Amino acid sequence: MIKEGRKAPGFSLESSDGGKVALKDLAGKYVILYFYPRDNTPGCTTEANDFNKALRKIKARDAVVIGVSKDSIESHCKFADKYKLKFPLLSDPDGNMLETYGAWGEKNMYGKKSMGIIRSTVVIGPDGKVVKHFPKVKVNGHVGEVLEALDEARSD
Repeated sequence: MIKEGRKAPGFSLESSDGGKVALKDLAGKYVILYFYPRDNTPGCTTEANDFNKALRKIKARDAVVIGVSKDSIESHCKFADKYKLKFPLLSDPDGNMLETYGAWGEKNMYGKKSMGIIRSTVVIGPDGKVVKHFPKVKVNGHVGEVLEALDEARSD
């Protein structure tokens, strides 16, 4: 379970940028990990575009953004190319990282319960500890909330 103040679980996953991305390789930076259900769906496209538009502000805060879903690298590459995303999308086909980060569970859509990816975001500090956990994200305005969390973490 993800808890603020605790060390974030390690990971190493295939990236749309080629190769793998591992948490240990990002030490010293703030890491925004956002978990989303599926490439090319309306909410996920909006969220990706919002993070993309805010990249300059994110980088100015010494942070990187990474998207994670179960989609294949091929799907991620098409999605990233289509929307000119300038950050990596990681593929977690077996869902291990999603479960570890609390981003997999029961969802209720129109009264129908199913298991799936819970749209959520985890902000990890340069020391590898969880700074902020957004367990249930609403897309509109979310990037602003993430920037505020980064500003709070950096001022502590």
